[in-house]
Amino acid sequence: MPAAPPAHPDTLTWVELVFDKGRTERWIRFGAVVDQRIVSRQNRFVAFHPGSVFAFVRWAGDDRGTVISRMDILIAPEPEVARSTVPGIVPGGVSLLRLTGWSKVRSALECIDAVEALGIAPEAVAPDHWRHVHNRLSTGERPQTYTASRHQAWLMRRQVSP
Repeated sequence: MPAAPPAHPDTLTWVELVFDKGRTERWIRFGAVVDQRIVSRQNRFVAFHPGSVFAFVRWAGDDRGTVISRMDILIAPEPEVARSTVPGIVPGGVSLLRLTGWSKVRSALECIDAVEALGIAPEAVAPDHWRHVHNRLSTGERPQTYTASRHQAWLMRRQVSP
């Protein structure tokens, strides 16, 4: 894919990443980072162009183990588009998937791994697939597998109506 043109800094979506081992971890599972600001050894901010799809994982624990696990797959919004508020993301994002609980987050990570096993970048997957994964995992069901033929259909559909 060709590199995206430089965006005005005000249009970027900024995500705060944290790594405090055993306490708080926030990381990007996939997505094309276009800028970065390092605050400290444990804290940095990364940015995404409008329209970029990315996965943001948040985990917190204490002396007894995991307190919370969350995962969001979002589209970095265009300036005029409505968005969901997500802690650690400015100005928020268009939500494709939002899960809470380690078993659901683990299942979503497995779905991402399956897409990558096909040789497809997860950020290039049809957004409807991530919505489908959200809906199925939220109700305790198994999502359908993303396939190369579904991806090809998505790419062809985008050519007809972007």
